[in-house]
Amino acid sequence: MSQRDEHIEPPAGTPDEQPFAHDGGSVGVVLSHGFTGTPASMRPWADHLAKAGYSVRLPLLPGHGGTWQEANKTSWPQWYGAIEKAFDELAERCEIVFAAGLSMGGALVTRLAEQKGDSVAGLVLVNPSFGSRRTAEKLAPYISWLVRSRPSIGGDIKKPGVEEPANDRTPVVAGASVVKFWKVVTADFDRITAPVRMYRSVEDHVVDDLSSQLIKKGAGSTDVEEVLLDVMFELPSRADVKKVIIDGETIGRRKPPQKRR
Repeated sequence: MSQRDEHIEPPAGTPDEQPFAHDGGSVGVVLSHGFTGTPASMRPWADHLAKAGYSVRLPLLPGHGGTWQEANKTSWPQWYGAIEKAFDELAERCEIVFAAGLSMGGALVTRLAEQKGDSVAGLVLVNPSFGSRRTAEKLAPYISWLVRSRPSIGGDIKKPGVEEPANDRTPVVAGASVVKFWKVVTADFDRITAPVRMYRSVEDHVVDDLSSQLIKKGAGSTDVEEVLLDVMFELPSRADVKKVIIDGETIGRRKPPQKRR
């Protein structure tokens, strides 16, 4: 059995931390949360899109939503498999499908665009993670056999009183898989044909500006529009910038689709 096909029971949690699916109109949007996070980080966006008439899929990535030990049993092919499955569901019922992701989720939907070509109508990336200048991330593949976890990377949000659901510790073995995934995604940037709108926080303690530089330089077959944000750290959908991303013209700059009767 491959890693991608391995069955992992979804953990218990609040409704917002569970997978979300909505069948609306002929335009679909697949959303991906980030590393050690849950769908709760993207749920306000998913709810907004569903109310606007879009068909939406927001899966819970394998190994996420539980303990860091459970996360360490998973790797990027499984996470990508969940996003690909969600995309395929939408592609079967929708005329057009967009993809959007937060942090590592941005890398997952970017891989989707690399693999699916013109079937992905557009990408919306929020602080996407394609690499890092930070030593801890670079060392993960070399120390994961010894160091199994480190302090949590979740909750890097500027607005007081706002919290991001995430593991209480960062799984280093799974983190090593993220580093391997970066190499896979960045090597195929030139295969992206979908237009890209990228939101990036000026101040971010998790994803530094190397990621934005990598995709702007590497995605030579499409346009990458970068929008800088200065009012939050890692999680736009829970901060003051919510209206910029959720209510802005992010999904292909299209009018809300008509619901099917």
